[in-house]
Amino acid sequence: MQAYDRDFAHVYNMRWTHFAEHVAPRIRVFFENQAGEDLPRRVLDIACGTGQLAGIFLRHGYEVTGLDLSPAMLTHARENNQAYVDEGKARFVEADAADFELDERFGLAVSTFDALNHLPDFDDLEGCFASTAAVLEPGGWFVFDLNTRFGLRRWAGINVQDEEDLVLITRGVVSDQEGRAYTQISGFLRREDGLYERFQEVAYNTIFALDDVADALHDTGFEGIHFSTAEALDCPLDAPESLGRVFVVAQKAPGGV
Repeated sequence: MQAYDRDFAHVYNMRWTHFAEHVAPRIRVFFENQAGEDLPRRVLDIACGTGQLAGIFLRHGYEVTGLDLSPAMLTHARENNQAYVDEGKARFVEADAADFELDERFGLAVSTFDALNHLPDFDDLEGCFASTAAVLEPGGWFVFDLNTRFGLRRWAGINVQDEEDLVLITRGVVSDQEGRAYTQISGFLRREDGLYERFQEVAYNTIFALDDVADALHDTGFEGIHFSTAEALDCPLDAPESLGRVFVVAQKAPGGV
């Protein structure tokens, strides 16, 4: 999985927190409605980034383990949730979403902001599903979102944000042959001394066919698999490939181990 550097993590922490703020309350309500009191309020946040989603769950009494491959992202995640880390209610660990092991067991696993599109290939995605199933309690839930092929085809183009503390330029290109969409993220970030420092990062999203995603989830021990929107996680979509982004909802088989 891609591991982002210090400058990109800083920009991410400054500018890309809104998605977690939008979806975390909806995932929490869905989980509480489905799980009742039967599952522990322990959350695994896969590819947790700078920890905004984790913070929302922590503030509602959950324990959270965040997992990410980027040490720079994890530094921000710990700082953003320092009080809960100090209390032992949160921890943030460096690990690959495609292949990880943890001693804890969770009632809910989440991965948001198309983080799993950042896995390099389908084998890694299936590895993530297997690793997640292994640490979920029987009957536990896995909720994550993916950019679809339709959504990623809209990445092509250039966007510029020019603000006092940040100039951000994104250039997108889609390669159907490779099955990926690429974004070059570059710009200038103002430092504490008032000078600007240049940064650059290339990110990609891998295109995954949703039928294959559902089959892989089933093969790794999940059931009740459906595609939905963040606004209606309990309502299956009839044509998920026609949307730009979908949420995937799956439950570990209650008889699983």
